[in-house]
Amino acid sequence: MTKTVPTYDLYGERTGNSPDFWLHCETIPSRSSLHRYEIGLHRHESFFQILYISAGSGDARFGTETAALTPPAIVTVPPAVGHGFRFSRDVDGHVFTMLASHLRLSGEAGQFAAAPRVTPLDAGDPDGAFVLAALERLAGEWAGRKSGRTDLMGAYLISVLTLAARLWSRDNPPDRPTDGTETARRMEHLNGLIQQHFRSRKPAQFYAREIGISPTHLNRVVKAATGLTAHGYIARKLIDEAKRALVFTEAPAHEIGLALGFADAAYFSRAFLRATGVTPRAFRLAERARLAAQSSE
Repeated sequence: MTKTVPTYDLYGERTGNSPDFWLHCETIPSRSSLHRYEIGLHRHESFFQILYISAGSGDARFGTETAALTPPAIVTVPPAVGHGFRFSRDVDGHVFTMLASHLRLSGEAGQFAAAPRVTPLDAGDPDGAFVLAALERLAGEWAGRKSGRTDLMGAYLISVLTLAARLWSRDNPPDRPTDGTETARRMEHLNGLIQQHFRSRKPAQFYAREIGISPTHLNRVVKAATGLTAHGYIARKLIDEAKRALVFTEAPAHEIGLALGFADAAYFSRAFLRATGVTPRAFRLAERARLAAQSSE
Protein backbone atom coordinates (compact mmCIF):
# COMPACT_ATOMS: atom_id res chain seq x y z
CA MET A 1 0.00 0.00 0.00
CA THR A 2 1.46 3.38 -1.03
CA LYS A 3 2.26 5.67 1.88
CA THR A 4 0.79 9.17 1.58
CA VAL A 5 3.42 11.91 1.38
CA PRO A 6 2.39 14.69 3.82
CA THR A 7 2.10 18.31 2.72
CA TYR A 8 3.43 21.06 4.99
CA ASP A 9 3.93 24.82 4.95
CA LEU A 10 7.21 24.35 6.86
CA TYR A 11 8.32 20.81 7.72
CA GLY A 12 6.35 19.44 10.65
CA GLU A 13 3.84 22.31 10.66
CA ARG A 14 0.28 22.31 9.35
CA THR A 15 -1.25 25.71 10.07
CA GLY A 16 -4.51 25.16 8.20
CA ASN A 17 -4.45 28.84 7.26
CA SER A 18 -2.95 30.93 4.46
CA PRO A 19 0.76 31.57 5.05
CA ASP A 20 1.70 34.94 6.54
CA PHE A 21 5.01 35.20 4.67
CA TRP A 22 6.31 35.17 1.10
CA LEU A 23 9.84 34.27 2.19
CA HIS A 24 11.07 32.41 5.26
CA CYS A 25 14.67 31.71 6.23
CA GLU A 26 16.13 29.48 8.93
CA THR A 27 19.32 27.52 9.49
CA ILE A 28 19.34 23.86 8.51
CA PRO A 29 20.32 22.67 12.04
CA SER A 30 17.52 24.68 13.72
CA ARG A 31 14.82 22.39 12.32
CA SER A 32 16.67 19.20 11.35
CA SER A 33 18.12 18.82 14.85
CA LEU A 34 14.55 18.54 16.18
CA HIS A 35 14.08 15.49 13.95
CA ARG A 36 17.44 13.80 14.60
CA TYR A 37 18.82 15.32 11.41
CA GLU A 38 16.43 13.32 9.23
CA ILE A 39 13.62 15.07 7.34
CA GLY A 40 11.06 12.55 6.10
CA LEU A 41 9.58 12.57 2.63
CA HIS A 42 7.08 15.46 2.33
CA ARG A 43 6.00 18.21 -0.05
CA HIS A 44 5.01 21.89 -0.03
CA GLU A 45 2.00 22.67 -2.18
CA SER A 46 2.66 26.38 -2.82
CA PHE A 47 6.30 26.85 -1.90
CA PHE A 48 9.64 26.73 -3.69
CA GLN A 49 12.65 25.87 -1.53
CA ILE A 50 16.40 26.47 -1.71
CA LEU A 51 18.69 24.65 0.72
CA TYR A 52 22.20 26.06 0.96
CA ILE A 53 24.59 23.41 2.30
CA SER A 54 27.71 25.18 3.64
CA ALA A 55 29.14 22.43 5.89
CA GLY A 56 28.65 18.77 6.81
CA SER A 57 27.16 16.24 4.41
CA GLY A 58 24.03 14.23 3.73
CA ASP A 59 21.61 12.93 1.14
CA ALA A 60 18.64 14.47 -0.63
CA ARG A 61 15.72 12.26 -1.62
CA PHE A 62 13.37 13.14 -4.46
CA GLY A 63 10.67 10.47 -4.63
CA THR A 64 12.62 7.23 -5.07
CA GLU A 65 15.87 8.93 -6.20
CA THR A 66 18.72 9.90 -3.85
CA ALA A 67 21.52 12.44 -4.41
CA ALA A 68 24.58 13.04 -2.23
CA LEU A 69 25.08 16.45 -0.61
CA THR A 70 28.67 17.72 -0.52
CA PRO A 71 29.23 21.36 0.45
CA PRO A 72 29.16 23.91 -0.88
CA ALA A 73 26.00 23.13 -2.81
CA ILE A 74 22.40 24.18 -3.19
CA VAL A 75 19.29 22.03 -3.40
CA THR A 76 16.33 23.48 -5.29
CA VAL A 77 12.87 21.96 -4.86
CA PRO A 78 9.79 23.15 -6.82
CA PRO A 79 6.28 23.06 -5.31
CA ALA A 80 4.44 19.75 -4.83
CA VAL A 81 7.56 17.59 -5.31
CA GLY A 82 8.08 14.92 -2.65
CA HIS A 83 11.48 15.37 -0.99
CA GLY A 84 13.36 14.50 2.18
CA PHE A 85 16.86 14.77 3.66
CA ARG A 86 19.32 12.98 5.89
CA PHE A 87 22.05 15.24 7.32
CA SER A 88 25.24 14.68 9.27
CA ARG A 89 25.25 16.27 12.73
CA ASP A 90 27.82 18.86 11.65
CA VAL A 91 25.57 20.14 8.84
CA ASP A 92 25.28 23.90 8.40
CA GLY A 93 23.61 26.27 5.99
CA HIS A 94 20.21 27.83 5.42
CA VAL A 95 16.77 26.90 4.12
CA PHE A 96 14.90 29.52 2.12
CA THR A 97 11.18 28.86 1.65
CA MET A 98 9.25 31.19 -0.63
CA LEU A 99 5.82 31.42 -2.24
CA ALA A 100 6.25 30.11 -5.77
CA SER A 101 3.82 32.74 -7.06
CA HIS A 102 6.41 35.42 -6.18
CA LEU A 103 9.05 33.91 -8.45
CA ARG A 104 8.95 35.10 -12.05
CA LEU A 105 11.40 32.86 -13.87
CA SER A 106 11.69 32.23 -17.57
CA GLY A 107 14.04 30.67 -20.09
CA GLU A 108 16.92 28.66 -18.67
CA ALA A 109 16.12 29.66 -15.07
CA GLY A 110 12.49 28.56 -15.46
CA GLN A 111 13.58 25.24 -16.91
CA PHE A 112 16.08 24.77 -14.09
CA ALA A 113 13.52 25.54 -11.38
CA ALA A 114 10.89 23.16 -12.81
CA ALA A 115 12.61 20.03 -11.46
CA PRO A 116 14.37 19.21 -8.15
CA ARG A 117 18.17 19.46 -8.38
CA VAL A 118 21.39 19.38 -6.37
CA THR A 119 23.90 21.88 -7.79
CA PRO A 120 27.52 21.88 -6.56
CA LEU A 121 29.11 25.32 -6.11
CA ASP A 122 32.77 26.12 -6.71
CA ALA A 123 34.06 29.14 -4.78
CA GLY A 124 36.86 29.42 -7.34
CA ASP A 125 34.40 29.93 -10.19
CA PRO A 126 33.09 33.53 -10.58
CA ASP A 127 29.46 32.43 -10.95
CA GLY A 128 29.74 29.94 -8.08
CA ALA A 129 31.38 32.55 -5.86
CA PHE A 130 28.61 35.03 -6.61
CA VAL A 131 25.92 32.48 -5.73
CA LEU A 132 27.66 31.70 -2.42
CA ALA A 133 27.97 35.40 -1.55
CA ALA A 134 24.37 36.11 -2.57
CA LEU A 135 23.05 33.29 -0.36
CA GLU A 136 24.99 34.60 2.63
CA ARG A 137 23.74 38.12 1.94
CA LEU A 138 20.18 36.85 1.51
CA ALA A 139 20.30 35.22 4.96
CA GLY A 140 21.77 38.42 6.38
CA GLU A 141 19.03 40.59 4.88
CA TRP A 142 16.40 38.27 6.32
CA ALA A 143 17.92 38.49 9.80
CA GLY A 144 18.75 42.22 9.65
CA ARG A 145 15.23 43.46 8.82
CA LYS A 146 16.58 46.71 7.36
CA SER A 147 14.69 49.06 5.06
CA GLY A 148 14.38 47.91 1.47
CA ARG A 149 15.11 44.28 2.30
CA THR A 150 12.08 42.93 0.42
CA ASP A 151 13.33 44.20 -2.96
CA LEU A 152 16.89 43.13 -2.19
CA MET A 153 15.88 39.61 -1.18
CA GLY A 154 13.82 39.23 -4.34
CA ALA A 155 16.78 40.34 -6.47
CA TYR A 156 19.16 37.95 -4.69
CA LEU A 157 16.78 35.03 -5.22
CA ILE A 158 16.47 35.67 -8.95
CA SER A 159 20.26 36.08 -9.24
CA VAL A 160 20.90 32.84 -7.34
CA LEU A 161 18.49 30.79 -9.46
CA THR A 162 19.60 32.32 -12.76
CA LEU A 163 23.29 31.64 -12.07
CA ALA A 164 22.55 28.19 -10.62
CA ALA A 165 20.73 27.37 -13.88
CA ARG A 166 23.81 28.48 -15.82
CA LEU A 167 26.06 26.30 -13.68
CA TRP A 168 23.70 23.34 -14.07
CA SER A 169 23.52 23.62 -17.86
CA ARG A 170 27.31 23.94 -18.01
CA ASP A 171 27.67 20.60 -16.20
CA ASN A 172 24.70 18.99 -18.01
CA PRO A 173 24.94 20.06 -21.67
CA PRO A 174 21.85 19.52 -23.83
CA ASP A 175 23.62 17.07 -26.17
CA ARG A 176 23.74 14.60 -23.28
CA PRO A 177 20.19 14.87 -21.88
CA THR A 178 19.02 13.00 -18.81
CA ASP A 179 15.44 12.15 -17.96
CA GLY A 180 15.46 15.13 -15.58
CA THR A 181 16.61 17.64 -18.19
CA GLU A 182 14.14 16.27 -20.76
CA THR A 183 11.34 16.73 -18.23
CA ALA A 184 12.59 20.25 -17.47
CA ARG A 185 12.68 21.16 -21.17
CA ARG A 186 9.12 19.98 -21.66
CA MET A 187 8.01 21.86 -18.53
CA GLU A 188 9.65 25.02 -19.87
CA HIS A 189 7.81 24.53 -23.18
CA LEU A 190 4.55 23.95 -21.30
CA ASN A 191 5.06 27.04 -19.13
CA GLY A 192 5.67 29.19 -22.21
CA LEU A 193 2.52 27.85 -23.87
CA ILE A 194 0.44 28.41 -20.74
CA GLN A 195 1.71 32.00 -20.52
CA GLN A 196 0.68 32.50 -24.15
CA HIS A 197 -2.75 30.84 -23.99
CA PHE A 198 -3.97 30.90 -20.37
CA ARG A 199 -6.60 33.56 -21.09
CA SER A 200 -8.34 31.26 -23.57
CA ARG A 201 -8.54 28.40 -21.04
CA LYS A 202 -7.03 25.73 -23.30
CA PRO A 203 -7.37 22.12 -22.04
CA ALA A 204 -4.46 19.78 -21.31
CA GLN A 205 -5.00 18.02 -24.66
CA PHE A 206 -4.22 21.27 -26.49
CA TYR A 207 -0.88 21.69 -24.69
CA ALA A 208 0.05 18.04 -25.28
CA ARG A 209 -0.61 18.47 -29.01
CA GLU A 210 1.46 21.68 -29.16
CA ILE A 211 4.41 20.00 -27.38
CA GLY A 212 4.11 16.95 -29.62
CA ILE A 213 3.34 14.29 -27.02
CA SER A 214 0.23 12.42 -25.95
CA PRO A 215 -1.99 13.74 -23.13
CA THR A 216 -1.01 10.70 -21.06
CA HIS A 217 2.69 11.46 -21.57
CA LEU A 218 2.14 15.12 -20.68
CA ASN A 219 0.42 14.01 -17.50
CA ARG A 220 3.43 11.86 -16.60
CA VAL A 221 5.86 14.72 -17.29
CA VAL A 222 3.92 17.21 -15.17
CA LYS A 223 3.40 14.64 -12.40
CA ALA A 224 7.14 13.92 -12.27
CA ALA A 225 8.05 17.61 -12.10
CA THR A 226 5.33 18.95 -9.79
CA GLY A 227 3.30 16.11 -8.29
CA LEU A 228 0.18 17.53 -9.98
CA THR A 229 -1.85 16.33 -12.94
CA ALA A 230 -1.51 18.38 -16.12
CA HIS A 231 -5.04 19.73 -15.59
CA GLY A 232 -4.24 20.64 -11.98
CA TYR A 233 -0.98 22.36 -12.95
CA ILE A 234 -2.65 24.43 -15.67
CA ALA A 235 -5.41 25.42 -13.23
CA ARG A 236 -2.82 26.43 -10.61
CA LYS A 237 -0.99 28.59 -13.14
CA LEU A 238 -4.26 30.38 -13.84
CA ILE A 239 -4.82 31.03 -10.14
CA ASP A 240 -1.20 32.24 -9.78
CA GLU A 241 -1.84 34.77 -12.54
CA ALA A 242 -5.03 35.86 -10.77
CA LYS A 243 -3.04 36.34 -7.54
CA ARG A 244 -0.50 38.57 -9.29
CA ALA A 245 -3.24 40.66 -10.88
CA LEU A 246 -5.08 41.05 -7.58
CA VAL A 247 -1.96 42.29 -5.79
CA PHE A 248 -0.24 44.36 -8.47
CA THR A 249 -3.14 45.88 -10.45
CA GLU A 250 -6.16 47.96 -9.49
CA ALA A 251 -8.56 46.00 -11.70
CA PRO A 252 -11.71 44.79 -9.91
CA ALA A 253 -11.78 41.09 -9.14
CA HIS A 254 -14.62 40.40 -11.58
CA GLU A 255 -12.65 42.03 -14.43
CA ILE A 256 -9.59 39.93 -13.59
CA GLY A 257 -11.74 36.81 -13.68
CA LEU A 258 -13.23 37.70 -17.06
CA ALA A 259 -9.77 38.53 -18.48
CA LEU A 260 -8.58 35.09 -17.39
CA GLY A 261 -11.41 33.35 -19.22
CA PHE A 262 -13.84 32.68 -16.37
CA ALA A 263 -17.46 32.81 -17.47
CA ASP A 264 -18.60 35.17 -14.72
CA ALA A 265 -17.52 36.73 -11.43
CA ALA A 266 -19.22 34.08 -9.29
CA TYR A 267 -17.44 31.24 -11.12
CA PHE A 268 -14.08 33.00 -10.70
CA SER A 269 -14.71 33.63 -7.00
CA ARG A 270 -15.66 29.98 -6.38
CA ALA A 271 -12.63 28.69 -8.28
CA PHE A 272 -10.29 31.05 -6.42
CA LEU A 273 -11.80 30.16 -3.05
CA ARG A 274 -11.50 26.44 -3.78
CA ALA A 275 -7.82 26.82 -4.78
CA THR A 276 -6.65 29.20 -2.04
CA GLY A 277 -9.15 28.96 0.82
CA VAL A 278 -9.99 32.68 0.63
CA THR A 279 -12.02 34.95 -1.66
CA PRO A 280 -10.24 37.16 -4.24
CA ARG A 281 -11.04 40.28 -2.20
CA ALA A 282 -9.74 38.77 1.05
CA PHE A 283 -6.55 37.62 -0.68
CA ARG A 284 -5.94 41.09 -2.18
CA LEU A 285 -6.40 42.86 1.15
CA ALA A 286 -4.27 40.41 3.15
CA GLU A 287 -1.42 40.22 0.62
CA ARG A 288 -1.20 43.98 0.16
CA ALA A 289 -1.17 44.45 3.93
CA ARG A 290 1.71 41.96 4.24
CA LEU A 291 3.71 43.63 1.50
CA ALA A 292 3.13 47.05 3.05
CA ALA A 293 4.31 45.79 6.43
CA GLN A 294 7.44 44.23 4.89
CA SER A 295 8.36 47.34 2.92
CA SER A 296 8.19 49.45 6.10
CA GLU A 297 10.59 47.19 8.04
